[in-house]
Amino acid sequence: MQLVVARIGRAHGIKGEVTVEVRTDEPELRLAPGAVLATDPASAGPLTIETGRVHSGRLLLRFEGVRDRNGAEALRNTLLIAEIDPDVLPEEPDEYYDHQLMDLDVVLADGTGIGRITEISHLPSQDLFIVERPDGSEVMIPFVEEIVTEIDLTEQKAVIDPPPGLVDDRAEIASQRDADTEDGT
Repeated sequence: MQLVVARIGRAHGIKGEVTVEVRTDEPELRLAPGAVLATDPASAGPLTIETGRVHSGRLLLRFEGVRDRNGAEALRNTLLIAEIDPDVLPEEPDEYYDHQLMDLDVVLADGTGIGRITEISHLPSQDLFIVERPDGSEVMIPFVEEIVTEIDLTEQKAVIDPPPGLVDDRAEIASQRDADTEDGT
């Protein structure tokens, strides 16, 4: 099974290094020197990591055969893809690979169906489940412990406890000023 582990960003310096947007919880394993990664687009790879280092909080990689800024810049926006065994699970019990979460049914604690996970968006602050509802509309569910209370891979479901207004129109009025505005006072 293939897993996207990073996206190549801008060139850094003049010796072929690139910044990388890490998309794995295991960069020390997936993005280590010597790792051979497939790419999207496929014409850019495969790429073998020669060196890696952290500079100002960003991971910088250099690939075999890429020796200058022009070569590095040509790789910009390329996705790096690792081949993994689909039966291997992350080390931490509360971590999941995207392929494990895709197509899970999303339900409330009482069993009420919300929809099905069709995409996982990895943002800097948190991950989001993109959930397709039965009517075809989509809702975004933050993948945080306070909202996603249980992932049951055996039952193929994600149990959520959403705040009012996240998946329905039960939004609470946040302040008295908002209430006064709504009723015209």
